[in-house]
Amino acid sequence: MVVAHNKVVQIHYTLTNDSGEVLDSSSGGEPLAYIHGNGNLIPGLEKALEGKGAGEKLNVKVSPEEGYGAKDPSLVQDVPRRAFKGIDNISVGLQFQADSNQGPRMVTVTRIVGDMVTVDGNHPLAGESLNFDVEITEVRDPSEEELSHGHVHGPGGHHHD
Repeated sequence: MVVAHNKVVQIHYTLTNDSGEVLDSSSGGEPLAYIHGNGNLIPGLEKALEGKGAGEKLNVKVSPEEGYGAKDPSLVQDVPRRAFKGIDNISVGLQFQADSNQGPRMVTVTRIVGDMVTVDGNHPLAGESLNFDVEITEVRDPSEEELSHGHVHGPGGHHHD
């Protein structure tokens, strides 16, 4: 069975940036399980996995356009420190949800100079090429329930508490 639309796929992966720094990895844990073709992975990785089978290993380089997009300079803003009511310890790297004209969005504090705080609403990996080292561990048909819910149940997938 090969990776195709609506198949349940389990992968082990390591994600690195162009400097070779590991950004994310399933190593030492459960493989990531997802339903293929439903936008659960970034487009560049889904495209590379299409048609591959269990046991295959591949290295995939994903451009920013097929990953988290290019950096959008309009999402970087300088905000006066007084706008952060109730947050005492503002520091570089702090992430929080902010209201934008496109609804709630995660922003990251990237710089603090005096009373001005720079926040960036881009995805932290926007503008970066992403390098995935992937091993496909399983490809199977989804259950009716998984298909109707749009996500995988059981190991590596969605759990109900």
